[in-house]
Amino acid sequence: MRVENLTTLIYITRGSECLFIRKTRKGDMNLDKYLGIGGHFEADESPEECVLRELREESSITADSLMDFRYRGLITFVSSEYPTEYMHVFTASVPEDYKLPERGCDEGELCWVPLSDVWNLPIWEGDRIMFDHLFGDMKDSGIFIMKFCYEGDRLASHVEKTW
Repeated sequence: MRVENLTTLIYITRGSECLFIRKTRKGDMNLDKYLGIGGHFEADESPEECVLRELREESSITADSLMDFRYRGLITFVSSEYPTEYMHVFTASVPEDYKLPERGCDEGELCWVPLSDVWNLPIWEGDRIMFDHLFGDMKDSGIFIMKFCYEGDRLASHVEKTW
């Protein structure tokens, strides 16, 4: 059973690149946007179990391939168009010579993007703020809690706190 408002997301780095999925499924609120790998909780899953299952399902990357796997924070998305969502965010890395399995992803197109380019991708406005904590000046700031409030596709307000 899928839990609708609880999700996970993981950003995997490989050297100076980050793995993204460009969402291509029609009707998806994230259509043509670039995201990390993730999805909705199944019944009785922990955040770690959910993100590792989603990672395996969408990219065939398994937990034993990951280095520096860690919990980064919690984001609350409030939207005028969609139900509120609570997203647990993780990061990890893989060796620089890591190759993705050949199998495709039915959620979208997997691609490695240079870290210097991630802020310029078609992404949600709040993701740019989160990227500062994951890849930018605040990457060593610890665990974060953020709340992003959207009116349509526009970020109307946000709050962030780190530990």
